[in-house]
Amino acid sequence: MTVQAILESKGRYIYSVEPDERLSAAVKTLAERRVGAVLVMRGARLDGILSERDIVRVLADRGPAALEQPVHTVMTHDVVSCRQTDLVGSIMEVMTNSKFRHLPVLDGDRVVGLISIGDIVKWRLSEYEHEQQALHDYIKSA
Repeated sequence: MTVQAILESKGRYIYSVEPDERLSAAVKTLAERRVGAVLVMRGARLDGILSERDIVRVLADRGPAALEQPVHTVMTHDVVSCRQTDLVGSIMEVMTNSKFRHLPVLDGDRVVGLISIGDIVKWRLSEYEHEQQALHDYIKSA
């Protein structure tokens, strides 16, 4: 299965913040949207990604005053991304080895989605259920 298939089943909505927004505004977006990361976009261009881990790290280092900083001072700048045509298995490997929980999905330079480890786990569970049902049906017909 490809990343595109997962995006089609879950939706392609993208939550984003501006690089110059205060970190406190980004935290509010994460909480309201109940997501673990937001893309940092300058217009249509991907500038970075801001995750809960980034926020925890800066709060541990600088305390509550960090919430007044602009997002671009906290975000991950060198974003690892994937393509719609990538196979889910290869994305699982990248996410596991790099300890990423979110990957932006690009079509050329255009952001078309965000895939999370939760999306992949949900897909794998569905795949296992289908395999189990197929085996059950096969055994029952034998």
